[in-house]
Amino acid sequence: MKKSPLPTSNHALSDLERQRHVFRKYFLHMKMTVLMVMLLAIQASARVYSQEMVSLHLQDVDIARALHLIEKKSSYRFLYNDAWLQNHPRVSLDVHQQSITEVVSQLLAGTGLTYTLVGDRLIVIAPQDVNIQEVRLTGVVRDSQGQPLAGVTVKVKGTNVGTITDEQGRFALEVPNQQAVLVFSYVGYQPREIPVSEYAAGQELVVTLQQIASNLNELVVVGYGTQKKSVVTGAISSVRSNELQDMPMSRIEQSLQGRASGLTIAASSGQPGAPATVRVRGTTSINNSDPLYVVDGVPIDIGGIDYLNPNDIASIEVLKDAASAAIYGARAASGVILITTKKGAAGAMKVNYSGYYGTQSPARKLHLLDAQEYATLRNESALAAGKGLVFSDPAALGKGTDWQSLIFNNHAKVQNHDLSISGGNQKSTYYASFDYYDQEGVVATPISEYKRFSVRFNSAHQINAWLKFGNNLGYSYIKSKGSLNTNSEFGGPLSSAINLDPITPAVITDPTVANSPPYSTYAQQIIRDPLGRPYGISSIVGQEMTNPLAYIQTQLGNYGWSHNIVGNVYAEITPVEGLTFRTSIGAKQAFWGSQSFTPTFYLSPTVSHLGGPELYRTQNQGLIWNWENTLSYTRQIHQHHITLLAGTSAQENTANGLGVTYKGLPVNNYQDASMNFSLPEVTNGIANRPGYGYENQIYRLSSYFGRVVYDYAGRYLLTAILRVDGSSRFGSNNKYGSFPSASVGWIPSMETFWPENRIVNYLKIRGSYGITGNDNIGDFQYVSTVSGGRNYPFGNDHIQVGYSPNAPANPDLKWEQTSQLNIGFDAVVWTDFNVTFDWYVKKTTGMLLQIQIPGYVGASGEPFGNVASLKDNGFELELGYHKRIGQVELQANGNASFVQNTITNIGDNSFFTAGTFQASAYEIARTAVGHPIASFYGFKILGIFQTQADVDNYVDPKTGGKIQPNAKPGDFKWADLNHNGIIDDSDRTFIGNPTPDWTFGFTVSAKWKQFDILVFGQGVAGNKIFQGLRRLDIPTANWTKAALGRWTGPGTSNSFPRLVDNDPNHNFTYPSTFYLSDGSYLRVKTIQVGYRLPSRLISRWGMDHLRVYVGANNLVTFTRYSGYDPEIGGSSYSIDRGVYPQAKSFVVGLDFGL
Repeated sequence: MKKSPLPTSNHALSDLERQRHVFRKYFLHMKMTVLMVMLLAIQASARVYSQEMVSLHLQDVDIARALHLIEKKSSYRFLYNDAWLQNHPRVSLDVHQQSITEVVSQLLAGTGLTYTLVGDRLIVIAPQDVNIQEVRLTGVVRDSQGQPLAGVTVKVKGTNVGTITDEQGRFALEVPNQQAVLVFSYVGYQPREIPVSEYAAGQELVVTLQQIASNLNELVVVGYGTQKKSVVTGAISSVRSNELQDMPMSRIEQSLQGRASGLTIAASSGQPGAPATVRVRGTTSINNSDPLYVVDGVPIDIGGIDYLNPNDIASIEVLKDAASAAIYGARAASGVILITTKKGAAGAMKVNYSGYYGTQSPARKLHLLDAQEYATLRNESALAAGKGLVFSDPAALGKGTDWQSLIFNNHAKVQNHDLSISGGNQKSTYYASFDYYDQEGVVATPISEYKRFSVRFNSAHQINAWLKFGNNLGYSYIKSKGSLNTNSEFGGPLSSAINLDPITPAVITDPTVANSPPYSTYAQQIIRDPLGRPYGISSIVGQEMTNPLAYIQTQLGNYGWSHNIVGNVYAEITPVEGLTFRTSIGAKQAFWGSQSFTPTFYLSPTVSHLGGPELYRTQNQGLIWNWENTLSYTRQIHQHHITLLAGTSAQENTANGLGVTYKGLPVNNYQDASMNFSLPEVTNGIANRPGYGYENQIYRLSSYFGRVVYDYAGRYLLTAILRVDGSSRFGSNNKYGSFPSASVGWIPSMETFWPENRIVNYLKIRGSYGITGNDNIGDFQYVSTVSGGRNYPFGNDHIQVGYSPNAPANPDLKWEQTSQLNIGFDAVVWTDFNVTFDWYVKKTTGMLLQIQIPGYVGASGEPFGNVASLKDNGFELELGYHKRIGQVELQANGNASFVQNTITNIGDNSFFTAGTFQASAYEIARTAVGHPIASFYGFKILGIFQTQADVDNYVDPKTGGKIQPNAKPGDFKWADLNHNGIIDDSDRTFIGNPTPDWTFGFTVSAKWKQFDILVFGQGVAGNKIFQGLRRLDIPTANWTKAALGRWTGPGTSNSFPRLVDNDPNHNFTYPSTFYLSDGSYLRVKTIQVGYRLPSRLISRWGMDHLRVYVGANNLVTFTRYSGYDPEIGGSSYSIDRGVYPQAKSFVVGLDFGL
């Protein structure tokens, strides 16, 4: 039998009352929309059970073609053998609004064929002498745990005849005969075929489906609730706790790097505890593109998420498109990262310990010139400028001082110890943890360290059938040292180690030198080693560059600290089945500050502190509280599932702080420094205890939101969201903003027409569009400002202090708005492969910039306005594989993302800049229309003049004059882009993009018996790095060994110019393509090998599990970049001024549970 072929086919709160009608109107519209959707869906489903009418106009067609056309115009399907329809005359038919049975009777008249209606939608066609025996089957479908499965597709193989199980997993189906085969399929489960002949007449079928290696049945946190991944219509990436287990990391951001598509994450520094730059689907704004973090329902603004213990994380969801993020409205434009901490489960108490200890070393060391090489090149540079030799005998200097080796620690320790306790019963569950993390820095270890102690307690209590309450509470204390001035060319241990000459000794061992100036002149202020010997002071390289060993001794008393208490308490009331009211009050109370002690010291003629010891302390506190109330209703009517959510949210952030300096302390070491010393108020007219303070910095947000989630039979999906936010950061004319979104999905693999194959087991197609906002624009940008300096004579001609208006107010200031279109699909292929793909276009309008106003307005300042816009577009791919082959379990995951960023409008400005290039007045980066944000901007190089003839022949074709008349052989040949015959600032152009086009990551793991191995890597591609390591205004600063390949004569180099004092051709002082390097890299982040002791052995000790492992982190990086690290985040994105190198570590770890 065969079926016919089928075609494929604060002000905010005060305005609260007056804005309520806005929400009521939107909510009413949402309710009406939901009602209409439900009624239309129910009507559509009911139609198939009624007798249908059809109109046809057929002219000379065969019977098979006629049946196919009827299928297209109705919900009926035909079952027949092709041979039975052959050798019959072609038919013509013209009918209007006749029943299906009447039309079929006319088609088959005189053919010897008859038909039988089986069930409601199947018509079986056969010769009149063939007996059609209809069989009615009933049964139930369950999972491997015996739980009923609703929404399972039950289909007669080779036909479109089928049904779907109800909420109890039951089904009823009429099949043509006992030879039929039933196919059972469900999202996330292995399809199963069962011949009807295996069951006796009237026997009920009991079918068990086995779950396949897919995450489609996982619950995904979507903001104010959860959804099954199989019915999610937004673009959400998830990271689970098992992916984070035993990964040495200090911050949550590190756990996401390379694990979720659409994320670009770059560490700002290798300094322990340093934050990372996180971008979700590119840069969303020129002002702030940081995503919103929500931890257990509490939005985190103050102090970030460094307080979190990664071992406490149960899951992380990244809401990437507007359809999923719009539920957070005016704060969701740059994406939302939802973090859920672990909870307890009913059962006996479980005790788990996980810990590791390891050593670290810098992943890379720069290749700098040694003393002999340095002296040789210094001589060459001086001679080229017409000067005499600087060093008479470079060879006698040998290797000299290796400053990097002196400040690098190849045995820096890192350790983590985590103890958790969980358990409970059917009424109450709990989870508690205690964690200690300690990491030493690999650079200048005495002033580079990060320690965190954290505690967590989560609980949930089911008081009775309708009342539940619980809490999520965490505390952390962090102490960090990081006085390294990293990624800066202006001093600090790393910058000095790069730029200092290798001739100066680290320590002065010669008593004659030690008793000579400057050591004798500043004998009391000179910094000395433990043996009393003075640290060397360079007479060759000056300015901020100092002996890094001496610098470290001046920073020993400096550290930062923080206390964070973060959590929420909630209650849930379920008065009737399906209806739940939840109220939650959350808060983050943060205390943070710093201490720095400055002793009396003399490091160099330009870096000293001779005025007496100083102690400086700051203390700040901030409180975020938010109160959220939601009412949700879930209902299933036959195959219609609907979930309604309505809620309100109120949030307030307050902060205050102070700082004070004690000058002239009577002690010169940080151990004895104290503010208990009595000091005079003023010394020589200077206050000894200057201070500052701020208070009552308040930000408020008032919100209403709603969501409708609907699906029919788990295959037709719809989600609609509306959020209305009122923010104190907006002008009086735009206090409130509305942020809607809608998304749809369709799972064609659940349709009865889906082809029966083992290639595509599951397919979901999704689409979404929505609008989100960004109110992270700073406070009070809409108010008018007043400036001083307007002094004037008054009265007795005395000068009076005067003030006048500066920038006028802008009451129309509002949120930056981001609209996003997303189209994607999720698929399971060949049972074991998961595929997710998304394509998107994201446009941000109304970005804040200062507006230029004409002088006649009478104000000299520039107000802020919503004037700029940009666009991001890209695509993402996630792949997963899970398979057990014999005793080997294999798992592999990979992801890749591509994004392009383009500025589309910046108002009346033609561009704005991002920092100058050391001694040059030219900026390194520029933001302009048609280019990515902060693109590198400078001169293009056409090569190096090899001979004087090359210089003479580089002429303006219009005038014949030399373009670079003062250049010499060995100098760069600059591109005359504006063709004016000279090299000037208008010859600069965009020369590179600092933001990667591609980000990717992969994880491969295998388990065999008790052994396991894991390899994790990540990388980026398509970006440039601006390498500004060397201080260009210090001509005596050291070079990397790349300088050994400099131009020394015709044909010796066409990429590295000659060395000459004062650099008359600006070979090194102009920002140019010379400083750009490919920033692409692939890093093997983790390799780990573990062994789990057999259960029969550890059960004797009362253990549930025990695993030991060894691992290596940041083991190798494949890159063309020659600097410390191609991963450069922070405010100097992809600009390397001496970024703190990443640490390579080797660890030994232990996990066990009781």
